[in-house]
Amino acid sequence: MESGSKEKPYSCEVCGRTFLYNSNFKIHSQIHSGEKPHTCAVCGSSFTRSSHLKMHIKTHTGEKPFSCKVCAAAFSENFNLKRHMLRHTGEKAYLCEVCGCAFSEKYLLQRHMRTHTGEKPYSCNICGASFSNNSCFNRHLRTHTGEKPYSCDICGSAFLYSATFTRHMQRHTQENSIAKE
Repeated sequence: MESGSKEKPYSCEVCGRTFLYNSNFKIHSQIHSGEKPHTCAVCGSSFTRSSHLKMHIKTHTGEKPFSCKVCAAAFSENFNLKRHMLRHTGEKAYLCEVCGCAFSEKYLLQRHMRTHTGEKPYSCNICGASFSNNSCFNRHLRTHTGEKPYSCDICGSAFLYSATFTRHMQRHTQENSIAKE
């Protein structure tokens, strides 16, 4: 073993990822199990990590202390501002060696690589369906829980997917513009 490097004794049986600390391994395992022990008291959304819940709570308070000096967009977390700034620079430093696609962030390249490897590390323990990315997996879990996190303040309808909610809200916008004519 090289000096300065440490052996990672905790290994995930699902995806093979290794961890130096058991606490990090346990948090990682929640990705595969779907366990989300941290729940928002305002809207009921659940999260695997308490830090993710803390970030989420800012969506209810409206707190956005990090501002873009180029376009004045505001963000609740500094890392979201940094990610946003890449849009202004156009920098895409992470290159796929298989197909040449370029990405602005490392996690986007890692997610993209699953299209080449076929890896689907997120598995539903209810029906066995597998997914290559966490957002699709979380969206799938709602089909089992019945959770519909997108609700319309105008008519009270609730939706499973943000795209369906957006289309629904466009209908209200069209109805309002027709009513004004």
